[in-house]
Amino acid sequence: MANSMMKISDIKANPNNPRIIKDDKFKKLVESVKSFPEMLELRPIVVNKDMIILGGNMRFKACKEA
Repeated sequence: MANSMMKISDIKANPNNPRIIKDDKFKKLVESVKSFPEMLELRPIVVNKDMIILGGNMRFKACKEA
């Protein structure tokens, strides 16, 4: 399936996400999303048919924070 834009409110975080970044690294990711939003085109958030994130949980969280 091709890349497509969707509302962030339609996407669901994966409750089984094995990765978590905290504090300074998360703040840097939020700033990266703000200053270089094109990054999300290069590293998109990947979801399954149920709109649950398969890849990009921390980018999703940073987008919501931004």
